[in-house]
Amino acid sequence: MLQETPLRSVAAGVPGEGQRPRAARPFFFLSDIHLSEAIPHTVAAFEHFIRVTAEEADSVFILGDLFEYWVGDDMLIEPFVARIAALLHTLSERGIALYIMHGNRDFLLGKRFMKTAGAIWLPDPFVITAFGIRVALAHGDALCTADHGYQFFRRFARNRFAQTLFLASPFRWRQKLAENMRAKSEHGRMRPVSMKYDVTSKAVAALFRKSKAATIIHGHTHLPARHREPGGTRWVLPDWDLDHGAHRGGYLRIDADGVRALPLG
Repeated sequence: MLQETPLRSVAAGVPGEGQRPRAARPFFFLSDIHLSEAIPHTVAAFEHFIRVTAEEADSVFILGDLFEYWVGDDMLIEPFVARIAALLHTLSERGIALYIMHGNRDFLLGKRFMKTAGAIWLPDPFVITAFGIRVALAHGDALCTADHGYQFFRRFARNRFAQTLFLASPFRWRQKLAENMRAKSEHGRMRPVSMKYDVTSKAVAALFRKSKAATIIHGHTHLPARHREPGGTRWVLPDWDLDHGAHRGGYLRIDADGVRALPLG
C-alpha cells in the first residue's frame, strides 16, 4: 500500500514540536551502500558522510541496502554493526531526522535496529512533499517486474510467517546462509548486465500514476541516472563502492533550488 506524508521540519519523528525551524535545510537521499567489514574504504566514506556531509541536512533518507545483508536484529551483537548503529544515532542527537527503507539485502531490519539507530522506518513505496516537490521514494527492486523469479522470491521473503520461521533459526546458521548467498551474488556480477534486472517502463508508469508524484527517487539497479519519463523525472541513486575498481557513490539533495545529484565529498 502506498503511504505518504508531508515532510518539512522533521526531527526525532515528530514534526514541529519544540524544534528550531529547519525549513531551509536540504533533504539528502542515498541507497545501496552495502556496508560490511569487507569494504573499509566505503565504510570510511559513509562514516564521513554521516559525521560531516549530513550536518547541514534536515533529513537523511536511506532507500534500502544500507547493509550487504541483514539476517535479524540480533546482528547488533556484532561490533561492526553496533558501531554503525551508534554512528547513525548521532543524527537524531544532532536534530537530523533519519529515515530508512528496506532494500533487497536488508529487508529484515527491524524495530530493535531502528530504535538503536534512532531511525524511522519507511514503507516501500512512500510519498513525501519536499520543498513543494511531490516525490515517490522506493528501493527499486519492486519495479524490476521483468525478473519474474526475483519477484516470486520477493513476495515469499516479505511474508511475515516466512520471516518469523527464518528468524527463529540459529543466528550463526542464518549468517552462514547469507554469506553463501552473498558469494553467489558476487560471482553473478561477472555476467553481462541484462535489461531483465532493470526497472520496467510499465512499473515506473504505474508508480507515477498511483503516487501522483512528478518525481521518483530509487536505487537498487546500480545504474545512476536522471531519466525523463512520460510521468515525470526519475532519479536513480548510485551504489557506493570505494574498494573495487573505479570509485562509485553519491547522493541526491533536494532544497529550495530543486533536485541535484552530488558526488561524495
